[in-house]
Amino acid sequence: MDKASIIKNIKEHKNQPNLRFELKERTELFTNRLFYTLFDIDTPVDENLDLLEKEFEALVNLACWQVEKPCKRVWENFVVRLPEILEKLNLDAEAIVKCDPASLSIEEVYMAYPGFYAIAIYRLAHELYVEGFPLVPRLMTEYAHRQTGVDINPGAQIGKSFFIDHATGVVIGETAMIKNNVKIYQGVTLGALYVAKKLQKTKRHPTIEDNVTIYANATILGGETVIGENSVIGGNAWITESVPANSTVYHSPIIKIKTLPHVS
Repeated sequence: MDKASIIKNIKEHKNQPNLRFELKERTELFTNRLFYTLFDIDTPVDENLDLLEKEFEALVNLACWQVEKPCKRVWENFVVRLPEILEKLNLDAEAIVKCDPASLSIEEVYMAYPGFYAIAIYRLAHELYVEGFPLVPRLMTEYAHRQTGVDINPGAQIGKSFFIDHATGVVIGETAMIKNNVKIYQGVTLGALYVAKKLQKTKRHPTIEDNVTIYANATILGGETVIGENSVIGGNAWITESVPANSTVYHSPIIKIKTLPHVS
């Protein structure tokens, strides 16, 4: 096959007219600028808001394919929410400082904690998701996922003072509901019990009530599963049914001690 035939065949199979990876790259730049605007003391807020508006307009032009949807109004609705989002994120940072004995300062949390970064990008992306502009929020949280190992779908609903420790391997599904003062550790999955496509519009992921702690590698599945307030879920637990308030759930390992060499 000659070069002309190869080019022709490739063009014939490029059948997604809206697939422009420029959107992904621009979303990442927008996400970085947004994070710095909210937190970096040397970043001018007034100038950056103007730049962010222009960058968001470019995202709209790339991602808003249905002309009848008023995507350009999304920025106006989003920007007025930034002070409230920042207030929530400050509470998240304070929760980390209070809960983690390894944290030496709140500045360390903002700059060095992957869990905080993942939460920050989620909270920003969630507001855009609520506005009905889903692709850019998804790209934002996947950008954070790539950097931190934390996969939070922008559709999830997360309350105040949320703490993710160590971060790596955490998965929070689209319809998960997490209330206030919840702590989770690395490897935790809040997932769906079934993944059939017909369940797309249903609640597939669990609800976590106030003041719950979920330790490393616990898996909680199902849209009807509720973890009651003040409960503690131990490491490696596998849960597919609701847990009452004030419960402790733990995984019991089976330990066998060999009495003779080479005997199993």
